[in-house]
Amino acid sequence: MRNITIESIRGSLIEEREFETVERKGIGHPDTIIDGIMEEVSRSLCKEYLDACGKILHHNVDKGLVVGGGTEVEFGGGKFTKPIAFILCGRASTKVNGKRIDVDEIGNAAARKYLKNNLRFLDDSNVQIESRILPGSADLVDVFLRAPKVPLANDTSFGVGYAPLSETERVVYETERFLNSEAYKKRMPAAGEDVKVMGLRKGKNISLTVAVAMVSKFVNSIDDYVKFKEQITNDVLANAKKYTSRELEVRVNTADVPEKKEVYLTLSGTSAEMGDDGQVGRGNRVNGLITPGRPMTLEAACGKNPVNHVGKIYSVLAFEIARDVVGLYPDIEQCNVTLLSEIGKPIDQPKNAGIRLYENSGKAEKLESKVKDIVDGWLADVTKITDSLVKGELSVY
Repeated sequence: MRNITIESIRGSLIEEREFETVERKGIGHPDTIIDGIMEEVSRSLCKEYLDACGKILHHNVDKGLVVGGGTEVEFGGGKFTKPIAFILCGRASTKVNGKRIDVDEIGNAAARKYLKNNLRFLDDSNVQIESRILPGSADLVDVFLRAPKVPLANDTSFGVGYAPLSETERVVYETERFLNSEAYKKRMPAAGEDVKVMGLRKGKNISLTVAVAMVSKFVNSIDDYVKFKEQITNDVLANAKKYTSRELEVRVNTADVPEKKEVYLTLSGTSAEMGDDGQVGRGNRVNGLITPGRPMTLEAACGKNPVNHVGKIYSVLAFEIARDVVGLYPDIEQCNVTLLSEIGKPIDQPKNAGIRLYENSGKAEKLESKVKDIVDGWLADVTKITDSLVKGELSVY
């Protein structure tokens, strides 16, 4: 019998509150860059371990840092004066059956691969990568290795999730994905990957404040910049209207002072080139958003091993459970999930799986047993989360 606690609540839904604030840091934001790099390092280690011995070995590479570089940028071009430094930290198994695994080389290659695939104009020559990945502590490695079938939790920790997304959350998420889509980059190559979207809903109105790092090679004058910025504003507005009928306001690069030619212009499309640093865990939660009005944790999921690190697995699983619940039972208007582990115990047996069902019709209580079955089913099959994470089928940033 699993420890599942379900509570039905008649109360304020997120859409009924007077205001809501939502943020997403795009793939070129320094915090998201290092999140993505360390997650790529973890996946690369998983594949190396699987090839070497048929199973994933202990690792947690969830510490990493971007040290911003330096550039001199002008309309039409510019140059780097100091490279961007990436410091990769964490713990990983360095031996398999007596054979050495070069975790530093794996980390370096994974980082460069990620940067190449996600930042169009960041040249490899302007990047420095330093790996400080070392073997893990004996006690945590032992917890990892002694699991008979179901992995044992490596920590006493919790993961949270919720569903569905609010309208504001959907607008914010889709705005960044739109601006960083391959199709939009072809239409507007001057828009860099460093995009940040801040959404505010007050009453029935939504305002979006969007930061877009413009790429200097495509912007030959202040007139070009103003024209591109206006086009991006219009494009964001048109795209956002696909997801809401509310009154919308969009403002882009609000710190600009065009008359002084003080604008958000970059060489590579990311603010990391000019001193903006980044760190794992300071960006999006596993659903791709930062939502102060929702349940959140401070877990940095990126880079954690996908086998027994509950800070990662439970964070992802909580959202999967919540989505299933509201998807299968529309009478449940909102579902919050909190999964609590206990170190050394099987991850399919949480200390508590807490489910809160929100609605105002009185129907949720009648569905509690069915919701419990959903939770029980996900926990019984929790290891499939591992497979999906290793294959990159689930994003955690």
